[in-house]
Amino acid sequence: MPGVTTGNWQEPAHLRWSFQHMADLFPVATIARGAEIPLPVAEADPGGLSVPMEDTDAWLVLHRGAVVAEEYAGTMTPATRHLLMSVSKSVVGLVAGILCGQGRLDEGALVTSYLPDLAGSGWDGATVRDLLDMRVGIRFSEDYLDPASEVRRLDESVGWAERGPRSPAHLRAFLAELRGDRPHGGPFAYSSAITDALGLVCEAAGGAAFPGLASDLLWSRIGAAHDAYVTVDPVGTSMYDGGICATPRDLARLGALVAAGGRSLTGEQVVPAAWVDDLFRGGPDSASAFAAADHDHGLSGGSYRGQFWSPAAGGDVVLCLGIHGQMVYVDRAREVVGVKLSSWPLPVDEVRGRADLAAFRAIAARVAA
Repeated sequence: MPGVTTGNWQEPAHLRWSFQHMADLFPVATIARGAEIPLPVAEADPGGLSVPMEDTDAWLVLHRGAVVAEEYAGTMTPATRHLLMSVSKSVVGLVAGILCGQGRLDEGALVTSYLPDLAGSGWDGATVRDLLDMRVGIRFSEDYLDPASEVRRLDESVGWAERGPRSPAHLRAFLAELRGDRPHGGPFAYSSAITDALGLVCEAAGGAAFPGLASDLLWSRIGAAHDAYVTVDPVGTSMYDGGICATPRDLARLGALVAAGGRSLTGEQVVPAAWVDDLFRGGPDSASAFAAADHDHGLSGGSYRGQFWSPAAGGDVVLCLGIHGQMVYVDRAREVVGVKLSSWPLPVDEVRGRADLAAFRAIAARVAA
């Protein structure tokens, strides 16, 4: 789109185009698929299913692995890879879960045992489990609208924003400059930088760059119809916390894997069942850590575990969420997966977020009945 640059791609007028053309704006790396598993279309059409459509690019619903509703807006098509924003975090969390299940990653180990170059920074003393559950005591502002916030400096480090003379050279350099301001393992505190550290830990434990690792362990095993891709920083490091782009149906396949306890649509156990169960059940203090947070992110009574959100701690629903209206809704009891990809003007809109959650709850109850 003429006129879209790294300096204005996140402006409201450009979001719909930008989110569908990240590879035209930034360098990317491929997360390769394996053999496709076709998604059947449900024979019975429940009819009347809907979600809020303003600034929605695509949405669909699976029930027991079959498509029961699907809609695309504007130029979005089933083959379009859309920016997932922080839904990407849940992909990183699943890769970490697979590595832990293989004994290659220890969730109780110190972050600096995998990333010694971060020693002497705010990451000292944090464990991999602290990363997984966003309970690392680093000083970090996730205020997307504040040009002086750390999340905007993170954008500069990966090339998502125009760089200045004092911008970090790359993502890893940015992480090394962060400092702590409270003990690790305390209240939940959402920070995109934490997932970036987790992505680097996965690479160190897995012995490969993230795109290949995510392909080998996860994406090639879910039956995806298309390769995914991830934007990379100036030295080729993945933008783990928000840079993955994928099609709606492939995202639904990922959700179906979570709903089925880590099994793909062919029945292969991809993610350990115990790891997936832990995402729903939460840790012994996940609910209290979330309740003690400064902000409940519109999910009062919820929790956060393994890079997934839960709207009700210990329930049968988990969510993957990203700014500007990205959502994957997984209801394992009803065997329902909902996907919604959007281009909301504001990064965070809790009113719209609650409306989308209510819509998928209503759809899940209806199709399961």
